[in-house]
Amino acid sequence: MTQPSVPPSISMWRADHIRAIASLAHNTIPLIDPADVHPILPGIDLWDLWPLQNADGTTALFDGASLWFVLCAPALPDPEARHDIVRIRLMTHAADGTWRDHGHALPDGFNPGSREWAGSALWHPETGEVTLFYTVAGYPDEEARSFAQRLFQTKGKLNTDDFTITGWSDPHENIIADDVNYTLVNQREGAPGFIKGFRDPAHFRDPKTGETYIVFTGSLKASTHAFNGCIGIARARDEALTQWDILPPILSADGLNNEQERPLLIHRGRHYYLFWSTQRKVFAPDGPSGPNGVYGAVADDVLGPWRPLNGTGLVAANPEEAPFQTYSWWVDAALDVWGFIDYPACTAQTKADDPAWRRAHFGGTPAPTFRIGLDGDRAWVDQAGVEGQ
Repeated sequence: MTQPSVPPSISMWRADHIRAIASLAHNTIPLIDPADVHPILPGIDLWDLWPLQNADGTTALFDGASLWFVLCAPALPDPEARHDIVRIRLMTHAADGTWRDHGHALPDGFNPGSREWAGSALWHPETGEVTLFYTVAGYPDEEARSFAQRLFQTKGKLNTDDFTITGWSDPHENIIADDVNYTLVNQREGAPGFIKGFRDPAHFRDPKTGETYIVFTGSLKASTHAFNGCIGIARARDEALTQWDILPPILSADGLNNEQERPLLIHRGRHYYLFWSTQRKVFAPDGPSGPNGVYGAVADDVLGPWRPLNGTGLVAANPEEAPFQTYSWWVDAALDVWGFIDYPACTAQTKADDPAWRRAHFGGTPAPTFRIGLDGDRAWVDQAGVEGQ
């Protein structure tokens, strides 16, 4: 295996951590019965989702309901083509578990790219405004899909009667890849899972210092390995959260993994927790690979050093008999985990590389939530915290 080529000061997620995964007994996401999969918006695929959050990281509530931003696309003949036409949708989740649709979050023609990818959202109760941090994929009017990724933010006014957001400010490119620590991602070609990353911004206010950060999925510029994923971080320079200083990565998977997707930070007790999602297919082929699942690390400071939870990084994996059933998870402040149903009840042997098969088996809807437990450097799936759809 190629040796990592990043500075030793960056915390590493290494091959020996993955090799230490010995059992999934306490880290398995509950099995989903395909008979229980019922799309909440027939004709529309839904996947990555994140809640409107308060500054302290808790989920904002409106008479018991939470507001969610969800990636969406019309149900195409091949669900894997959804990434080419993706937009962000607004949906509310009521206390009784039901979902309600509120249409696209951003106006038509508003986005300074060809697609809207995942991010996070901050509630400003004193003004009734929402700041959306999100990924702009591609470029306007591009003839062929590209995989360019840039980080933007915009602010709009929330109407809590119908949960629409209006008056969005001009999208502002807030964090720009430095092309020193992070690869400038302007790829014209690629395939999902094997592209470089500069996406998925998630905000976090440090309760110890009051400073606000954004973590994001990145790729290491200094690496010489094809699998060079990292988690990057930027720090707000002003209280208005409009100016940001990009900092070196806080966690590197150089030589191990290409994509540490949708990272997020939580502070709990005396510790900081960093979570991300990844898939078996994006581990380097010349090393060990872990299952599709939620991974995490723990630290005593927001900038690290970080050490992998459970000594491996694995927090919650899809069941061995359904390794593709769910993906792209969001861990909220209450430690409930939200994801979407991908391809339930299939394995590497039964999953067919065929658009018609994918359409027939794709879930494309929010998954049942589950809860994790945390105790210092340990993390597990709390089987008592499983909830239905």
